[in-house]
Amino acid sequence: MLQRLEIQNIAIIDKIEIELGEGLNVLTGETGAGKSIIIDSINAILGERMSKQLIRTGRDKAVVEAVFQVNIDRMSDLLESFGIEGEEDGTLVISREFTASGKNTCRINGRIATVSMLKKIGERLIDVHGQHDNQSLLRTESHIELLDSFADSKINILKDEYLKHFESYREIKDRLKSLSGDAGERERKIDILRFQIDEIEKANLKVGEEEEIEKQRDVLLNFEKIISTLSNAYEALDSGGNLGISALDRINKSVSDFSNIENYDDKYSTLKKRLEAVSYELEDVITEIRELRDGIEYEPSVLEQLEERLDVLYRLKKKYGDSIEDILEYLENAKKELDEIINNEEIINRLKEDLKKEDEQLYKLAKDINCERIKTAKLLENRIGSEFKDLEMKNTKLKVNIEFYDSIKDGERKYGNNGLDRVEFLISTNVGEPLKPLSKIASGGEMSRIMLAIKTILAKVDKIPTMIFDEIDIGISGIAAQKVGEKLCYISKNHQVISVTHLAQIACIADNNYYIEKVTKGGNTETVVKSLDEEGKRNEIARIIGGVKVSDIALKHAEEMLDYAREFKKANGKD
Repeated sequence: MLQRLEIQNIAIIDKIEIELGEGLNVLTGETGAGKSIIIDSINAILGERMSKQLIRTGRDKAVVEAVFQVNIDRMSDLLESFGIEGEEDGTLVISREFTASGKNTCRINGRIATVSMLKKIGERLIDVHGQHDNQSLLRTESHIELLDSFADSKINILKDEYLKHFESYREIKDRLKSLSGDAGERERKIDILRFQIDEIEKANLKVGEEEEIEKQRDVLLNFEKIISTLSNAYEALDSGGNLGISALDRINKSVSDFSNIENYDDKYSTLKKRLEAVSYELEDVITEIRELRDGIEYEPSVLEQLEERLDVLYRLKKKYGDSIEDILEYLENAKKELDEIINNEEIINRLKEDLKKEDEQLYKLAKDINCERIKTAKLLENRIGSEFKDLEMKNTKLKVNIEFYDSIKDGERKYGNNGLDRVEFLISTNVGEPLKPLSKIASGGEMSRIMLAIKTILAKVDKIPTMIFDEIDIGISGIAAQKVGEKLCYISKNHQVISVTHLAQIACIADNNYYIEKVTKGGNTETVVKSLDEEGKRNEIARIIGGVKVSDIALKHAEEMLDYAREFKKANGKD
């Protein structure tokens, strides 16, 4: 949900901060006080286009920042695709700054973002419903998901099974496509694969040989250094060289000397034994050094052969993989592909049979899903019809239009992720009028109530956490207004709802009330926001009822409306 909103330098707003709560949040105030500016600011966070004309006069930039509390599991995939880490506590901070020069700076959890990223993330955070806004319900492609959300678990089981077969169907089609093609292209592919296979096989590669060759090459390249080191060590340890007496001889002399005194003290005997052990170990070292020295032969031709082999490996790695293991894997895949192409007629026939079986299974599942959707559509139409009556729209009818596209074109059906159905919500608002798409409804007031009715039914399954209803009360009053307030209250049981209204019937049923006021300070006009307590809420409802002058009658009427609202909320599990 939206926890906090901060707005700076937009229109008549200098700086305001709004702490929003759970349930139904209602914003009221005089016309022109800045309520619509607050909604425009939220739209900015959602990635909507913002005009630099909205920047407050005399300021060079405007800033909007919103803090959300989100279900991190539901947002993690999107945040990961943006390269943004989600906070463990579910806090999500989105900010947008735009300047008079037209520069936009967007951030998500402190990371630079684009406007399109704000749009994508905004679609999962807030749904804004106003008289002229395009809603998620106006996107025809979303209707099928909304319908399925209203259905029971059977359709989800069918859809899961359908998607498994659909994935297999697409994989088979891809393989068929790769094996098909004109004869010339097929022959070119065969020639390329045969050349690649022959080139790799002739190299007679062995796993680990590159490392071994590099070791041998390093030895030959450093032959003089190695021979010199081994020879010097041998002379010092065994023959003595220029020193005249070797290290081994010196140690053996010490062993002999200690033999003369070992009987005088156990310590001398112990030292003698340790020196003997050193002598034996040194003899082994001298033997190994001599063998290494005598075993090394420097042959330029061998070094040349090693360099040539490494060059072969380098060229193959450049073409076929980063290691010998990768090259050998490439070889196996190339052999398999060549075999498939050479024997593709047999393979293609087998794949076509597999495709036919998958098509039959997909078609059956698509028909089963279609049947479930038709049953669900009837239930949804009846439920929404009841909501329309509650909202004083007795002549309004909703039709869930489902078209099953099973026609075959170019030898195949056009399966999609949702089967073969195309779903669209159609509306007729008056007796005798034909059903039309939701987007064709002209009246803003009707559209708002239609949206409210649909949202009331789908409130439990709609996953968007926050819904904003911007002046959906235009053109209604009396019982209809009361019903709108009750519907908003119902939706707010499962969602955070923010409503901008001029109706007392909606204000009185709110969980949190905010008064938006335009004031003059130091010769400048600006918007302020006040969070209302119970007394402030009563006075504001009285103001809406009675106008500028709040009378005792208006206050009494306001208290009666609040009493009714409390009883309604209590009866509906809101208190």
